[in-house]
Amino acid sequence: MFAVTCEFHFCYGHRLLNYDGKCAHLHGHNGLVEITLEKESLDEKGMVLDFSELKQVVNAWIDKNIDHKMVLDENDPLASMLAELNEPMYLMKRPPTAENFARLFFEYVKESGYPVSRVVFHETEKCSATYSCDTKNCTSCE
Repeated sequence: MFAVTCEFHFCYGHRLLNYDGKCAHLHGHNGLVEITLEKESLDEKGMVLDFSELKQVVNAWIDKNIDHKMVLDENDPLASMLAELNEPMYLMKRPPTAENFARLFFEYVKESGYPVSRVVFHETEKCSATYSCDTKNCTSCE
């Protein structure tokens, strides 16, 4: 099995509803996501995938949806207020935890047609969450 990994950096803000701690309040992070693709064989260029192709696709999605935006649960009452103020935001169907960010990126890359096997989302330098799936038996995105 061959695997390649690309890193992507961006800034975002969020808060967690129904949470007792600092993350219940609006705050920001410098996010880092590592996306790993796996294939059993290489293409005619001897690659799993040209890094520049994945970078182009993922960076465009990050720039459009997440970078320098407030990322909130779609049920967050602040979403309507921020919308009225024309503040940039991205609404998630799940709480905007590190675990759900990892899954969000995994699902986007998989739906874009790439053989993603693992995503590691670093919320801070010392804390990360991983989402992975056996690419042959993965049903999380169906």
